[in-house]
Amino acid sequence: MILRALGITALFSLLALPGYNQCETWVDNAKQSAAEDAHSVYRQALKTEDYEIAEEYWQQAYDIAPAADGVRDYHMTDGVLIYLNKLKNETDDTKKAEYKEKVLGFYNQAIDCYNAGGINIKCDSGDQEACNKERIAYLKGRMGYDMYYYLNSPYSLNYAALNEAIDEGGNEAEYIVLDPFAKITVYQYQNQKLDKATALANFEKMEALANYNIENNSAYGESYDQAWAAAKAHYAPIETEIFDCEYFKPKYRQEYEAAPDDMDNVKTLIVLLKRRGCAENDPFLSELEAKWETYAKATNAARQAEFEANNPALLAKKAYDAGNFADAVTKYDEAINKETDPTKKARMLFSKASIQFRKLKKYSDARATARESAKLNPSSGKPYMLIGDMYATSARNCGDSWNQRLAIIAAIDKYNYAKSVDPSIADEAGSKAAKYRSSLPAQEEGFMRNIKAGQTVTVGCWIGESVKVRFQ
Repeated sequence: MILRALGITALFSLLALPGYNQCETWVDNAKQSAAEDAHSVYRQALKTEDYEIAEEYWQQAYDIAPAADGVRDYHMTDGVLIYLNKLKNETDDTKKAEYKEKVLGFYNQAIDCYNAGGINIKCDSGDQEACNKERIAYLKGRMGYDMYYYLNSPYSLNYAALNEAIDEGGNEAEYIVLDPFAKITVYQYQNQKLDKATALANFEKMEALANYNIENNSAYGESYDQAWAAAKAHYAPIETEIFDCEYFKPKYRQEYEAAPDDMDNVKTLIVLLKRRGCAENDPFLSELEAKWETYAKATNAARQAEFEANNPALLAKKAYDAGNFADAVTKYDEAINKETDPTKKARMLFSKASIQFRKLKKYSDARATARESAKLNPSSGKPYMLIGDMYATSARNCGDSWNQRLAIIAAIDKYNYAKSVDPSIADEAGSKAAKYRSSLPAQEEGFMRNIKAGQTVTVGCWIGESVKVRFQ
């Protein structure tokens, strides 16, 4: 019995006098008339909230017949109302404690009378035991509610009352039990006094109670709906600890459908579903991931296109890597025209010149481009090294043997100049110059042409530069 669970025995010790029956009725009682009269007066006074008159006559009716006529528990449950009112207006802690004990005593007395058959509530179904049990569950629910909001009872005892009210009341349990039961369950779980399985089981039975009444209780369905919404909110701090993927999916589905084109929200929901333990092949998760992947690909492609449009040098490199050298030169031209930094522009001009020379064999164009690069960055010897390579490479196609060797002189001059302006390439430039010294003109060739060492001559073919003759 709940009496033993709550340990409320003091009241019954006072009532357990010789010949006293805590479930006594006024039926066939010598004082039946007085009890009935007192009952009528106090009930009317309660309706008008005249608690002073109500208490006086209630006490008379209660003293004669705690169980009234044996088919109702008013003298006990109205005692709860009277003492809750006294508690509300009391400031003395001792008396407040006494009133709280009285309230619990009246609830337990009514429950005990139903269990003992001292009260048999009116029962339309004909199943008296079932009707009494339903009333007991109702009383436990009311008691649990009052324990939470008015009596400040220990949570362990309060939890027991509310838990029994829901278990025993089934779909008939009142909506008022949902909010306090949820609060206590969460508190007890957070303080390691209830395990995960119990906290989850409590949620599920509250949900079943609420859903049944929302669908089937025309009078109080809305009240169950509101109470359940409040109760669920209390579970928020622990929901990620006790619920699995299936619990969260309806909520996340609703959030998704409210804004299906909000891709930031889609990404967030994917992360949350995975955190909640949803399987990789979960249909909803797969749906969101497919949508995100499509979006991400399109977005990345658009961003890449925009980036490349704003960075033609990158496109030039891509065209070069793909072997599209003419396109690479075109893209470098776009990049060069957009670039304002001289050093960066010089580097792009050098890359363009290298393609024109090495891949397209456009020597004159390549030299002109290299000279532009050198003009923007005079401290770099690379453009001159490139021109030297152009001269050395094209020397064989530069007329007769004499002019071919003059082209080599022009190449060596470029390597030497490159070394003079850029010490960082001195070794490379010196190595290339040394490589071609054996290809300088022979002194005999100069003699035959009446040309002496140090004399300035013009190199033929496309080179067209003047060089000072030197011999092997």
